[in-house]
Amino acid sequence: MNPYFFALMALSGLISTPSIHAAEPLSAYPSKPVHAIVGYAPGGGSDIMGRLIAQELSKNLNQTFVVENRAGAAQNVAAEYVAKAAPDGYTLFMSSAALGINISLYPKMNYHPIHDFSPIALFAISPNLLVTHPSLPTKDLKAFLAFAKKAPHPLNYSSSGSGSTQHLSGEMLKVMTQIGFVHVPYRGTSPSITALLSGEVEFSFANIPSAINYLQNKRLRALAITSRKRSTLFPDLPTMAEAGVPRFETSTWYGLLGPANLPVDLVNKLNHTVNSIVKDPSVNKRLAQLGSDPVADTPAYFVNHLKDEIERWAPVVKNSGAKPE
Repeated sequence: MNPYFFALMALSGLISTPSIHAAEPLSAYPSKPVHAIVGYAPGGGSDIMGRLIAQELSKNLNQTFVVENRAGAAQNVAAEYVAKAAPDGYTLFMSSAALGINISLYPKMNYHPIHDFSPIALFAISPNLLVTHPSLPTKDLKAFLAFAKKAPHPLNYSSSGSGSTQHLSGEMLKVMTQIGFVHVPYRGTSPSITALLSGEVEFSFANIPSAINYLQNKRLRALAITSRKRSTLFPDLPTMAEAGVPRFETSTWYGLLGPANLPVDLVNKLNHTVNSIVKDPSVNKRLAQLGSDPVADTPAYFVNHLKDEIERWAPVVKNSGAKPE
């Protein structure tokens, strides 16, 4: 029989289509462990933020949310895995800003950042920090840029991978200052920071959750923050614009998504739970300690944010000539 007949009947409500309710009622979800997929190695910002939310989801929904790290290709490996998962709520994606960047950076991807996901909740936004090893003879951004211009070899900077905001922050700095920095990608923020600590690279645009401990024990030095305004966490640290690079502003974000076609009521249940978590005073305080601004809004807000991110980063990728490495 013509398949279009079944499609028409389903849209007309004359026959039912499979949904989560056929397997279990919404009130029973989750009845088994949920896998929360992180696209980077353990120890980075995405991993730290993902584990924070997963731990709280476990408490609130009385079921284990298992964080699973599937690093590779600026979280493309993880994104593709989740995009192809069953839309039953048991495989979720703890994503970061690379989801809105990769479509402009990679010539071919096996998923679409809008069509192949069900955005659930954007829960935090965080700027990056320009950090150097303390042995570098520069204590502010102007001195650093002057040093970079005169260096006999281009300075190297690390990132969590091609397509990350750390990568494109470096490319943006290269374009704005006309200094030939060299990008060195790693499989996550943690190995990127390790490379900086060991002297493999001279600087990095690190996310705050992964860098804050090293700043506090003075193993790294922060020269500027990439947000429009100064952070209450680092009130004495200037913005990139204040420090000498006008109009420089970047940030990363953290959010929870599921595969496309996740039932709307399940999306709403998870959204409500994540929003409640973010509004909890103890979690809110922890996010602030990690230099992140909490977000508690609707799935529609997250969809629009993701669309805006795709539009915002496309010209940055094009103008910088950034390529996946």
